[in-house]
Amino acid sequence: MAKFTLPINSRVTEGKTFEPSVEPKNRLRVDIYRYNPDLNSNPYLDTYILDKDKFGPMGLDVLLYIKNNIDPTLSFRRSCREGICGSCSMNINGTNTLACILNIADEKHLKIYPLPHMPVVKDLVPDMKDFYKQYESIKPWLINDVKPDREHLQSQEERGKLDGLIECVLCACCSTSCPSYWWNSDKYLGPATLLHAYRWIIDSR
Repeated sequence: MAKFTLPINSRVTEGKTFEPSVEPKNRLRVDIYRYNPDLNSNPYLDTYILDKDKFGPMGLDVLLYIKNNIDPTLSFRRSCREGICGSCSMNINGTNTLACILNIADEKHLKIYPLPHMPVVKDLVPDMKDFYKQYESIKPWLINDVKPDREHLQSQEERGKLDGLIECVLCACCSTSCPSYWWNSDKYLGPATLLHAYRWIIDSR
């Protein structure tokens, strides 16, 4: 069996527990990965005991409630709240997902981590720099030497070939779920970038 030596400051330790003065009726336990590189210390898991009646049913609602009411130091990305921008990608209960579209109404315990196998900027914020460099490397735009007198026309059939490709929001959930990308991200572009490469190759314009 392969053995791995963890780098310095990589072992996750136990953090603080934030509990309300009164036991919540609709109890939710949330364990969140915390890391601040400026402190030169190990990452840790903070635990929050919450009342689900005080916020909405989505994972992002939980994080916003914690940041706005309990711990303003918690860092994470978010923007659209509609599953369109891909900003709030993270790992929740072992699955890479978008926090804004994950329904947690039936959950009793959440474990929230940043996307796996990416450098962490702070808390739940991964460093996407290399991911975007890989995306840039495929030249994700239309390349056509033909200059028509008007716009490039496209039939419904040609446009239909892009269905299932243009929906990707570059959240990196699929790439950071891929073992080949974990171990060879310096050589392998990963599923998200390859999907977009095909999207631009197959575009008839």
